[in-house]
Amino acid sequence: MLPTLREHFGHAAFREGQEPVVRALLDGRSALAVFPTGGGKSLCYQLPALLLDGLTLVVSPLIALMRDQVDALTAKGISAARLDSTLDADQIRDVYARLDAGTLKLLYVAPERFANEAFRQRLKRLPIQLAAIDEAHCISEWGHNFRPDYLKLARICRRLKVPRVLCLTATATPKVARDIRKAFRIATADHVQLSFHRANLDLRVTPCTAAERKSLLLEKLTAIDGPAVVYVTRQETAEEVATFLAKNGLSVRAYHAGLPAEFRADAQSSFMAGDTRIIVATIAFGMGIDKSNIRAVFHYNLPKSLENHTQEIGRAGRAGLPATCEMLACGDDLTVLENFIYSDAPSPRALGNLIDRVLRLGPVFDVSPYELSTICDIRPGVVSTVTTYLEIDGIIEATGTFYATYRAKLLNKPEKILAGRSPAERKFIQQILDSGELKRWWLYFQPTLLAEKFNCPRDKIVAALNGLQSAGDIILSVWGVRHGYKLKKDPGDLKQLTASLVEKFQSRELADLARLRQVLGLSAFRGCLTGYLTKHFGETLKEPCGHCDRCRGVPAKTIKRPKFRRVTDEEIASVRRLVDEKHAALNTPRQLAKFLCGMASPAATRARLTRNNAFALLADLPFAEVLAIAEAA
Repeated sequence: MLPTLREHFGHAAFREGQEPVVRALLDGRSALAVFPTGGGKSLCYQLPALLLDGLTLVVSPLIALMRDQVDALTAKGISAARLDSTLDADQIRDVYARLDAGTLKLLYVAPERFANEAFRQRLKRLPIQLAAIDEAHCISEWGHNFRPDYLKLARICRRLKVPRVLCLTATATPKVARDIRKAFRIATADHVQLSFHRANLDLRVTPCTAAERKSLLLEKLTAIDGPAVVYVTRQETAEEVATFLAKNGLSVRAYHAGLPAEFRADAQSSFMAGDTRIIVATIAFGMGIDKSNIRAVFHYNLPKSLENHTQEIGRAGRAGLPATCEMLACGDDLTVLENFIYSDAPSPRALGNLIDRVLRLGPVFDVSPYELSTICDIRPGVVSTVTTYLEIDGIIEATGTFYATYRAKLLNKPEKILAGRSPAERKFIQQILDSGELKRWWLYFQPTLLAEKFNCPRDKIVAALNGLQSAGDIILSVWGVRHGYKLKKDPGDLKQLTASLVEKFQSRELADLARLRQVLGLSAFRGCLTGYLTKHFGETLKEPCGHCDRCRGVPAKTIKRPKFRRVTDEEIASVRRLVDEKHAALNTPRQLAKFLCGMASPAATRARLTRNNAFALLADLPFAEVLAIAEAA
């Protein structure tokens, strides 16, 4: 092990926790590694991948993270590749060729890739020796960052007969760790967990009002040297705070999912290179960020959970130098965070509508998550969660993901495109081109409909279009993702099935609210703040850390909610006018309440109602109060 460690990774010895994980995998056992952010999790599978004969499959949730890992491995001379939506047809064919030739040691994929039946069949033919599941806490329904496709991974690994699995996470509570061990059949002895206490991180909680928060942040950022990350909840807050800091002479950029990809990439690279000192970001920033000299992390808004808080402060002080981790705890944030939670759960009526639509489509069917989301007025993520639950229960099985619509711009005249081809091929391509619907310079195709028309496999039409693009005859673009399924068993009473799903979503809502209360508990806790955090992850400190607010004698303070204002007569009149307009997307009190709280539902967004003056009219009020107003309107 050590010679390979030195040769490929440049390390003379293992870091804490790495060796027992690697030895368990080389001995043929599965393992769980719970290491704090920056604890060296990646080496725990990258080293065994080189020592095992065969392929290591790495499941990772973010394309940027996969790209960085593959680039770093390739630079070390290690054969690694990724399969993701940014690759073109030629790049995908190259990856598959390397897989078939047995020259790849590591393949990175997103969990959603397993929805493709053809991909699963291909994997069955490959000698997979190890599967590494990054961000493994996502498999637990009670984790803070649940992703439905992660739920299916344990069953997929068993079907593929993967001999050993490594689950990796920085934020598993004891309950979540038990879920992971149970799902992947990991022995308690092979659960390796490092301490969450980092002696160089100075934990602080500063209760404040919304009015004083900006100036307080400016004061604190001015007082420290070195790079800093400021975390906020909303995209507009990121822009607002970054603008304020910039006007006061600080080197700062905003980063959030609403920015164009090139803007985000530029902001991140500028921060990583040291050209920008401060980044003000939503949680869209940070996964896979490995900048060793971050000297401060500020939570301008309350984090949604202690797991989020711990993961985000873990990006500070990786070089071992002292770093400040401070939460500017403002009670005004509670309403927004709770409203997100309350408004996220789908109504029983919406869930019943979704279940009815999906399970009455026949034995083999495909659906558009976007269309289902809009028709049923349920967020796409919730639609994916529901279909995943149906898969876990064995009611349906995913067969693949495909695009509904292809459009092509001809780069050559048809006679040149057809020249040199066999008569049968020429006839088939001519049929396809003739069937395209011309709009301006583009021909539009729906391969599923064409397959029925020509009585041929859909894949044959898609392959022909991709072939024309590879030959330089057309420019091709695709959109309209659809997911294919087949019905595996009778779902039984759909009302009963819907009721069980309603109960699951209500349980998740309660769990999310409990996580938020734990965040509030940090400020009110009278003992060591580091001890409060480590206990959340199942670790008891032998003595107080000595480097947090409480250990310095700063007293605990309960975060107080602001007094809620009274709704004005003008606002009530606005709500009634909105109801009188009879918008289909605001048909139920819950839909209306979400809208008034500033939560854009899929149906309201599609109807462009977010431009209405009443959108977010009551965003500063609790959801329950707004719902009561909506019910009375």
